[in-house]
Order: sequence, then C-alpha cells, then structure tokens
Amino acid sequence: MRGQVMFRPRKKYIFLLLVLMSVPLIILTYISITRDENFNRNNLMGFNNREAALAERVREVEDENQMLRRQLSLSQFQLQQSYQLQSQGGGTDKLNISSEKIDRQTGNGTIICTNMEESVPKCEVLHVAIVCAGYNASREVITLIKSVLFYRKNPIHLHFLSDQPAKLILQTLFHTWKVQGVEVSFYAADDSKDDVSWIPNKHYSGVYGLMKLVLTKVLPLDLDKVIVLDTDVTFATDIAELWKLFRKLIQKKKPIGLVENQSNWYLGTLWVKHKPWPAVGRGFNTGVILLDLKKLRQMKWMQMWRLTAEKELMSMLSTSLADQDIINAVIKQHPDIVYQLPCAWNVQLSENTRSESCYTEISDIKVIHWNSPGKMRVKNKHIEFFRNLYLTFLEYDGNLLRRELFGCESYQRSNHAGDQLGELNEDDQCYDFRREKLLNHRIHLYYLDYHYIQPIGDTDVTLVAQLSMDRLQMLEAICNHWLGPISFALYMSDAEVQQFLRYALSSEILMSRKNVGYHIVYKDGQFYPVNFLRNVALQQVNTPYVYLSDIDFLPMYGLYDYLKKAIGMMDMTKSNKALIVPAFETLRYRLTFPKSKAELLSMLDMGTLYTFRYHVWQKGHAPTNFAKWRTSTTPYKIQWEADFEPYVVVKKDCPQYDTRFVGFGWNKVAHIMELDAQGYEFIVLPNAFMIHMPHAPSFDIAKFRSSEQYRECLKILKSEFQRDMAKKYGFKALKYVAVDK
Repeated sequence: MRGQVMFRPRKKYIFLLLVLMSVPLIILTYISITRDENFNRNNLMGFNNREAALAERVREVEDENQMLRRQLSLSQFQLQQSYQLQSQGGGTDKLNISSEKIDRQTGNGTIICTNMEESVPKCEVLHVAIVCAGYNASREVITLIKSVLFYRKNPIHLHFLSDQPAKLILQTLFHTWKVQGVEVSFYAADDSKDDVSWIPNKHYSGVYGLMKLVLTKVLPLDLDKVIVLDTDVTFATDIAELWKLFRKLIQKKKPIGLVENQSNWYLGTLWVKHKPWPAVGRGFNTGVILLDLKKLRQMKWMQMWRLTAEKELMSMLSTSLADQDIINAVIKQHPDIVYQLPCAWNVQLSENTRSESCYTEISDIKVIHWNSPGKMRVKNKHIEFFRNLYLTFLEYDGNLLRRELFGCESYQRSNHAGDQLGELNEDDQCYDFRREKLLNHRIHLYYLDYHYIQPIGDTDVTLVAQLSMDRLQMLEAICNHWLGPISFALYMSDAEVQQFLRYALSSEILMSRKNVGYHIVYKDGQFYPVNFLRNVALQQVNTPYVYLSDIDFLPMYGLYDYLKKAIGMMDMTKSNKALIVPAFETLRYRLTFPKSKAELLSMLDMGTLYTFRYHVWQKGHAPTNFAKWRTSTTPYKIQWEADFEPYVVVKKDCPQYDTRFVGFGWNKVAHIMELDAQGYEFIVLPNAFMIHMPHAPSFDIAKFRSSEQYRECLKILKSEFQRDMAKKYGFKALKYVAVDK
C-alpha cells in the first residue's frame, strides 16, 4: 500500500514536467513553420534571407531597365496616361491597350509596361495597294498575299494597279479562292501610263516600276490611308502592326512612312563614278510604304514629284531604281514629309545589303524584302531562315487560308456552296460524288508567260487538254508535235505547282513556246475533277476552234496545219460540225512515231499499233469506222452511237463538259452525247490521226475497277444525266434513255 501511495505523486510530477517542456517546443515549431511559409512564399529559389534580398534587388534593377527600354518605343502621351491612371488608383480597363497592358507595379512604384500601343480594332479594314503587271508578277505576288493572310486578323481590302493579264489572273484567283474578309479592287495601269511613261527608267520593272507615284490620283478619293507593298516582300507578322504605325504618322504630321535604305547606294560609294539620285543620307527604300493619301493630296503630291523629276532628269537622264529615286529626291527637298519606320518592317536583301545591322534577333523581323535581281541567292548570314520562310508560304496550301474572321460578321460572305452541301443527304451512297461537284476549286490562270498572236484568217485552232503531276513528262512531247496554241489545265497542290515551275523553267522546249497557256487548278477533294479541268482549259481558248484532246495522246506531226485547212474546207462557221481525229494506241513505251498515214497503216498491220481501246472498250471508237478510214481520201459522215467518245475539233463555244462526272468513266461520253443532241454532224478526217502513249493506270481507274460502289454511283449519275438531257432537249433526247435499256 505504501509503495502505491508514493508512486502516484511521482507519476503526476513527471506528467507535469513533460507538459511544461513541450510548450517551448510547440512555440519553436510554430515559429519555424511560419518562417518556412514566408520563406517559401518569398524565396521560391530556396535562397536565404540575404540572398533573397539581393535577388529581389537585381529583379528590381532589371525591371527598371526594362521600363527604360519600353519607354523608348512608347509615346510620351501614353506614358503620361499610364502614370496618371496609376497615381489616381485607376485600373487599366480605362485604356484601350493591347494584350498585356501593365504587368505589375514594383516596390518602388515603377510601372512595368509590356505593350502600351492601342490595338487596331478587330473589324477595321486594312487597305493595301500593290502594283502588279504581267504574268510573272501575278505569280510572285501570291506568296506575299499568302504571308499576309496567314498572320492577319482583320478584314483586308487589296487595291491592285494592274494591266489586263494581271487583272484576269488575280480576279479569277480571288473569285475562286473565296477568302473570308478579303475585298479586291482593280485599277487599269494603262490609264496612268501617260503620267509616268515620259520618265526614262533603267530598272527591270519598266514603266510599272514608276506607278506607285500616281497612287494618290488612282485610288478612291474617300480612301485616306494605304499600305503600299512591292510584290517581292514576305510578311513575318500581322500586317495590323504595320497599320498601327499610321498613328505615328498622324501624330508627327508626316504623310509618308518609309524604312531607311539598307545599302550604300545613295551614298555613291559602291563603285568609282557612281552617281545616284539625291537622297537624305542612305535614302529610303520604297518596298514598304505608309501613305497618308489625304495629306498628300492636300500637298499636291502629283505636282510635287513631277517638278522634282523634271529637274533631276536634266542631269541624271534616267532613273536607276524607278519610283524610289524620285521619291528620295522629293524627300531631299522636303525632308519633313517622311517618318522613318523601324528597319524591321523592310529587311532588304539586296546585293550590297547591310540589313544584318538592322536586327539582333530573328524574331525582330517583320517584313523580308527580296529586292535583289538574284532574289534568294543573295548573301546574308540568315539567308537559310529567310529562304525557308519564303518557301513555306510559297508551298503553303492556300485552301487553309479560307478560315473565317470570327467577330466580324459583316465581312462574312454567304457560302452558297456550303448551303448546297448542307442540303445533300449524307446517307446517299453517292454523297461523295455529289459533294465533289460543289467544291470551289482555286484557279490560277496563265501561270507562265503567255503571248498569243492572232494569225490571218479565222481558222486557228487550240489544243485543249488536262493533266496532273504524273503526266508532266508529256508536255514536251506534245509541244514538239503540235506547234499551234495550247491550253492546259493542271491539277496540282501548291507544292506540286512549284515542282512544275522548276521543270518548265529548265525546259528549253517549254520556255521557247509562248502560245501555251498553263492554268493551275489547285487540288481539293478526293476525285480527279476531269471535266472541271477541261472546262477551265476550254474557257481560256483565244482561237475560234478547239481540238479536244487528252494529255496521253500525241497528235500526228503537222496536224495543226492540217486541221486549219480542214476547218476552212468544211466551212464550219455556218453549221455545227465535229471533226473526228481517229485515235490509235501503242503498248510500247518506245515508239518510232509514224510520219504519215501510210506508215501508220503499216504499223497497224504489223501489230505495233492498234485502234484505240480495241482490247477493252471497242464501243468507245467503233463508230469511227476504221475499216473505211483505211482507204478513205475524203472526209465522211458517221452517226452517233451509244458510248461514243471520239476526239473532236469543234467551235470554241461548244457545250461545256458536265462536271458531275469526276474520276473515271462517262466524262467524254456525256459531252459527245450533248453535241449530238445539239445537232452536231460527226465527220471523220481521212488523213488525221493521234496515238495514245502507254502509262501506268491512274488512281481513279483503279478505284473504278476495285469499288463496286464507285461503279454503281457512275450508273446512277449516268441515268440522272440522261434524264436531264431529256428535259433539256425534249423528245429528240429520249433516244439517249432508250438506247441504254
């Protein structure tokens, strides 16, 4: 009992002692946790207090330096507004400032600004003027347009001062491109030639290189400002950033914005006795210009530059750099009219460029200007980057630029094709075929230089054909066999078009021919739009008659002259006639082409040649009556039969091909059927022939052979076409329905 009594008080003392000892420990733990929380909150890098304080001071110094750098690019007015708002405790929502506005406020009250420039309103239309004349310039300007559309977020109105070929090409391109939020206007350059043609110009751009001088006169009077671009520039940023610099011009009351010339050209030090036009310092480059049209008109710009040009030409005799020389001479006399743009807006890659001193980082570059005749062969340490950027846009799929401008409903075009597409029944087994007919194919006419001279008489005839990349090798052979005008429609992707261009430019045969029109139809969809392509080529014919051929056929030597004589003898102007050129084929890739009908008949007898499709589809050409043709010396008339699909010579205003037929099957048959419905006489020419050259089967014929659904849909489309013919041509067209049963 005693032991137990003495044990209890000892146990209480021990417990009390433990409690008292735990209190300081708890307090220390709490302090430690609090310090750790502050440490973790303020010193994320794990610094001790002294290191953290030093790091904080370094950060403050960096912030102050950044503030100073930002101040250099911000107007005083905007900075004052920012400080006033901050001192008043106002929020940044009182300013229409782009993206990041004010990042934070440092401990000493310094405001760190990231972008104080007001952004361009989302739906404000940006106006861009471009002088573009000729077939080559019309091709080159597309890369510029792609780069602008790739980055842009605003609606754009393009103003082209162009000649007639460029207008046709660009008008067709933009009409078929159907890019949302892009409006295009054209102004006839020929109407303004008299204003500048009196100026001798040594520059390769010719008279069109002086056309920028007349923009104040040519562009609409209600257009106050415009960005002017050369065709050989490439954008690396949103063009709205350049448009935003008009605020600087207005603020400084300057009518022209230009980037300094990045060579020593105007310093006159490039070679001995080099005498350039007068300029301020290095002068200015006119590849990228901001024009305050309203102010320039008030200053009587047309009179100003003309007086300057007349004065300087008395000693200079001619311009070397076209409009750039004259604009620099005007600035020399009136230096207060120009606002110098940051050099990144026109990084010039000329022969003697000093553009590398313009930027410190590649990301600083806004616009690349290929202003050397050598273009991408110019020397620059970053030329590979510049070249890759240019090639990216050159081969970029233009169909991807058809995206909508969200938030600008007033600039959204009605999509008729899209509405029609929505009406299609997706459960229809032929949905893919019907959808293909509704596609908007982008078209670039006359991709290469073209020049056709109308001969004496009205019997000239153009060969019409279509092809894809896998038939490119046939172009030279056809050009060797047919010396007359040709209209080709080429179905290619943007990247494939560049391969075609390289092939054509390296071919002496193709480059020697200027009477061949190459019309690009850009790839879209899953079928080969054979009849759409034929229509494109047919629509660009400049002769009264057409020879409707295919890319796999070589016409006999001299066929062009033979057909012109036959057309004259048949008097085809007074009646509808279809002259048939009999078709043959060879299974040999190497063939000694027959020079006459006698040689061809000999090769037929030897089995070197066959009548076309003799082994697989005799019905297609049987009505030609090859047995009669062998001995005929005069043209003879034949009757239409079912599935007849000869190659014919007709007037160019013949019916268009039916575009519901895509890929393989019934595309020519339907056309010949409509010729018959319109009362065309079919006449076989006795001394004309064409030979089909062997090739690998096309992708579409492979699908036709392997897909039962493909063949079934072709039957359905065929029946629908026949019913449409009966509705269009009445009782006489009922035979096309009956003959198929």
